[in-house]
Amino acid sequence: MNIERPNSKLLIPPDATRVFKGKIFDVYQWEQKLFDGSKAVFEKLKRRDSVNVFPVTDDGKIIVTEQEQPAHVPFWGSIGGGREDGESLLECARRELLEESGYTAEKFILFSATQPSSIIDWAIYSFIAKGCRKILDPAPDAGEKITLHYLTLDEFIELARNPKFRDLEVSLNIFRAIATKDGYENLKSLFSPE
Repeated sequence: MNIERPNSKLLIPPDATRVFKGKIFDVYQWEQKLFDGSKAVFEKLKRRDSVNVFPVTDDGKIIVTEQEQPAHVPFWGSIGGGREDGESLLECARRELLEESGYTAEKFILFSATQPSSIIDWAIYSFIAKGCRKILDPAPDAGEKITLHYLTLDEFIELARNPKFRDLEVSLNIFRAIATKDGYENLKSLFSPE
Protein backbone atom coordinates (compact mmCIF):
# COMPACT_ATOMS: atom_id res chain seq x y z
CA MET A 1 0.00 0.00 0.00
CA ASN A 2 1.52 3.32 -1.09
CA ILE A 3 0.41 6.04 1.31
CA GLU A 4 1.27 9.66 0.64
CA ARG A 5 2.17 11.77 3.67
CA PRO A 6 -0.20 14.75 4.07
CA ASN A 7 1.37 18.16 3.67
CA SER A 8 2.16 20.25 6.70
CA LYS A 9 0.27 23.54 7.02
CA LEU A 10 3.54 25.32 7.93
CA LEU A 11 6.72 23.95 6.40
CA ILE A 12 9.98 23.82 8.30
CA PRO A 13 12.43 25.48 5.90
CA PRO A 14 15.69 23.70 5.04
CA ASP A 15 17.71 26.40 6.85
CA ALA A 16 15.80 25.96 10.15
CA THR A 17 17.88 25.04 13.19
CA ARG A 18 16.91 22.31 15.61
CA VAL A 19 17.24 24.05 18.98
CA PHE A 20 15.93 21.21 21.14
CA LYS A 21 15.79 17.42 20.78
CA GLY A 22 13.37 15.73 23.15
CA LYS A 23 12.02 12.21 23.63
CA ILE A 24 8.84 13.05 21.71
CA PHE A 25 9.27 16.54 20.27
CA ASP A 26 12.08 18.38 18.50
CA VAL A 27 11.89 22.18 18.26
CA TYR A 28 12.98 24.03 15.11
CA GLN A 29 13.48 27.79 14.72
CA TRP A 30 14.16 30.04 11.75
CA GLU A 31 14.14 33.69 10.84
CA GLN A 32 11.11 34.65 8.74
CA LYS A 33 10.65 37.84 6.73
CA LEU A 34 7.26 39.45 7.41
CA PHE A 35 5.00 41.41 5.04
CA ASP A 36 6.27 44.79 6.28
CA GLY A 37 9.89 43.79 5.67
CA SER A 38 10.73 43.16 9.32
CA LYS A 39 11.88 39.76 10.53
CA ALA A 40 10.74 37.46 13.33
CA VAL A 41 11.79 34.09 14.67
CA PHE A 42 9.30 31.36 13.80
CA GLU A 43 9.17 28.03 15.60
CA LYS A 44 7.69 24.60 14.97
CA LEU A 45 7.62 21.24 16.73
CA LYS A 46 8.31 17.95 14.98
CA ARG A 47 7.50 14.42 16.15
CA ARG A 48 7.21 10.90 14.79
CA ASP A 49 4.09 10.15 12.78
CA SER A 50 1.48 7.90 14.38
CA VAL A 51 -1.33 5.54 13.51
CA ASN A 52 -4.87 4.92 14.73
CA VAL A 53 -6.45 1.52 14.16
CA PHE A 54 -10.16 0.75 14.35
CA PRO A 55 -10.54 -3.04 14.11
CA VAL A 56 -13.87 -4.47 12.96
CA THR A 57 -14.86 -7.88 14.31
CA ASP A 58 -16.61 -10.60 12.30
CA ASP A 59 -19.92 -9.62 13.91
CA GLY A 60 -19.48 -5.98 12.81
CA LYS A 61 -18.35 -4.46 16.10
CA ILE A 62 -15.78 -1.66 16.06
CA ILE A 63 -13.12 -2.00 18.76
CA VAL A 64 -12.22 1.19 20.62
CA THR A 65 -10.21 1.79 23.76
CA GLU A 66 -10.83 3.44 27.08
CA GLN A 67 -7.39 4.46 28.34
CA GLU A 68 -5.51 5.83 31.28
CA GLN A 69 -1.92 7.03 30.98
CA PRO A 70 0.25 8.78 33.56
CA ALA A 71 -0.26 12.58 33.58
CA HIS A 72 -3.17 12.30 31.09
CA VAL A 73 -6.86 12.79 31.64
CA PRO A 74 -8.57 9.41 30.95
CA PHE A 75 -9.80 9.22 27.36
CA TRP A 76 -11.51 7.07 24.75
CA GLY A 77 -9.98 6.51 21.34
CA SER A 78 -8.39 4.19 18.86
CA ILE A 79 -5.78 1.53 19.22
CA GLY A 80 -2.55 3.12 18.11
CA GLY A 81 0.70 4.90 18.72
CA GLY A 82 3.86 6.29 17.21
CA ARG A 83 6.01 4.78 14.47
CA GLU A 84 9.33 3.30 15.45
CA ASP A 85 12.54 3.86 13.45
CA GLY A 86 12.47 2.04 10.12
CA GLU A 87 8.87 0.92 10.58
CA SER A 88 6.34 1.30 7.76
CA LEU A 89 2.88 2.63 8.52
CA LEU A 90 1.33 -0.83 8.11
CA GLU A 91 3.99 -2.45 10.29
CA CYS A 92 3.21 0.15 12.95
CA ALA A 93 -0.54 -0.45 12.62
CA ARG A 94 -0.08 -4.24 12.90
CA ARG A 95 2.25 -3.92 15.91
CA GLU A 96 -0.01 -1.50 17.79
CA LEU A 97 -3.09 -3.62 17.03
CA LEU A 98 -1.41 -6.75 18.40
CA GLU A 99 0.11 -5.04 21.47
CA GLU A 100 -2.99 -3.15 22.57
CA SER A 101 -5.70 -5.67 21.66
CA GLY A 102 -4.15 -9.07 20.94
CA TYR A 103 -5.75 -9.03 17.46
CA THR A 104 -4.26 -9.45 14.00
CA ALA A 105 -5.98 -8.33 10.78
CA GLU A 106 -5.95 -9.53 7.18
CA LYS A 107 -6.72 -6.14 5.65
CA PHE A 108 -6.06 -2.48 6.51
CA ILE A 109 -7.99 0.33 4.83
CA LEU A 110 -6.76 3.92 5.12
CA PHE A 111 -9.63 5.98 6.55
CA SER A 112 -7.79 9.29 6.85
CA ALA A 113 -4.36 10.90 6.84
CA THR A 114 -3.92 14.38 8.26
CA GLN A 115 -1.60 16.83 9.91
CA PRO A 116 -3.94 18.23 12.57
CA SER A 117 -1.84 21.20 13.68
CA SER A 118 0.07 23.90 11.85
CA ILE A 119 2.61 24.17 14.69
CA ILE A 120 3.55 20.48 14.77
CA ASP A 121 4.99 18.52 11.85
CA TRP A 122 3.11 15.32 12.69
CA ALA A 123 0.92 13.14 10.50
CA ILE A 124 -1.77 10.85 11.88
CA TYR A 125 -2.92 7.90 9.75
CA SER A 126 -6.21 6.23 10.70
CA PHE A 127 -6.87 2.69 9.50
CA ILE A 128 -9.86 0.37 9.56
CA ALA A 129 -8.70 -3.22 10.15
CA LYS A 130 -10.77 -6.11 8.80
CA GLY A 131 -10.49 -9.89 9.00
CA CYS A 132 -9.55 -9.55 12.66
CA ARG A 133 -8.62 -12.56 14.81
CA LYS A 134 -7.66 -12.55 18.47
CA ILE A 135 -4.43 -14.51 18.87
CA LEU A 136 -2.88 -13.18 22.10
CA ASP A 137 -3.70 -11.39 25.29
CA PRO A 138 -3.07 -7.64 24.98
CA ALA A 139 0.38 -6.46 26.11
CA PRO A 140 0.18 -2.66 26.31
CA ASP A 141 3.13 -0.49 27.31
CA ALA A 142 3.80 -0.08 31.05
CA GLY A 143 2.35 3.44 30.89
CA GLU A 144 -0.96 2.32 29.35
CA LYS A 145 -4.03 0.97 31.09
CA ILE A 146 -6.42 -0.08 28.31
CA THR A 147 -9.96 -1.44 28.34
CA LEU A 148 -11.38 -2.60 25.00
CA HIS A 149 -14.98 -1.81 24.05
CA TYR A 150 -16.93 -3.34 21.15
CA LEU A 151 -19.35 -0.84 19.57
CA THR A 152 -21.94 -0.87 16.82
CA LEU A 153 -21.54 1.79 14.13
CA ASP A 154 -24.24 3.91 15.76
CA GLU A 155 -22.51 3.64 19.15
CA PHE A 156 -19.21 4.54 17.49
CA ILE A 157 -20.77 7.64 15.88
CA GLU A 158 -22.22 8.61 19.26
CA LEU A 159 -18.79 8.15 20.89
CA ALA A 160 -17.29 10.50 18.28
CA ARG A 161 -19.52 13.24 19.77
CA ASN A 162 -18.15 12.64 23.28
CA PRO A 163 -15.55 15.18 24.50
CA LYS A 164 -13.56 12.26 25.99
CA PHE A 165 -13.02 10.80 22.48
CA ARG A 166 -9.44 11.85 21.70
CA ASP A 167 -9.27 11.21 17.95
CA LEU A 168 -10.74 14.50 16.77
CA GLU A 169 -9.63 14.04 13.15
CA VAL A 170 -11.66 10.80 13.05
CA SER A 171 -14.71 12.55 14.52
CA LEU A 172 -14.44 15.26 11.90
CA ASN A 173 -14.28 12.70 9.08
CA ILE A 174 -17.27 10.82 10.48
CA PHE A 175 -19.39 13.98 10.71
CA ARG A 176 -18.31 15.14 7.27
CA ALA A 177 -19.34 11.75 5.87
CA ILE A 178 -22.72 11.80 7.63
CA ALA A 179 -23.41 15.27 6.21
CA THR A 180 -23.34 13.91 2.64
CA LYS A 181 -26.27 12.26 0.87
CA ASP A 182 -25.07 8.65 1.15
CA GLY A 183 -22.60 9.24 3.96
CA TYR A 184 -24.14 6.98 6.59
CA GLU A 185 -24.43 4.11 4.11
CA ASN A 186 -20.83 4.65 3.01
CA LEU A 187 -19.65 4.52 6.65
CA LYS A 188 -21.73 1.38 7.17
CA SER A 189 -19.98 -0.26 4.22
CA LEU A 190 -16.53 0.97 5.28
CA PHE A 191 -16.93 -0.35 8.84
CA SER A 192 -18.54 -3.64 7.77
CA PRO A 193 -16.71 -6.92 8.51
CA GLU A 194 -16.13 -7.69 4.79
